[in-house]
Amino acid sequence: MQPDTIKAEWDGEASVWVASSGDVPGLATGADTFEELIAKLKIVIPELLEENGLMAAGIDEVPFAVVAERVEHAPRAA
Repeated sequence: MQPDTIKAEWDGEASVWVASSGDVPGLATGADTFEELIAKLKIVIPELLEENGLMAAGIDEVPFAVVAERVEHAPRAA
């Protein structure tokens, strides 16, 4: 089973990680830390897949891959 791809982006204005996915219909969630986001995804992804009829019978766990993006700025040394 191929892992579902999850896109995680840092929202600097809101100071939260936001996740979305074309593989998991309805996925739109966020968390203060990346670790909290992963923990949330472990709960939400199987629920959404089951609600959308995409969870195959007999599946005990769902693999997912998180692709994260966070833009930062490094100050120039004087």
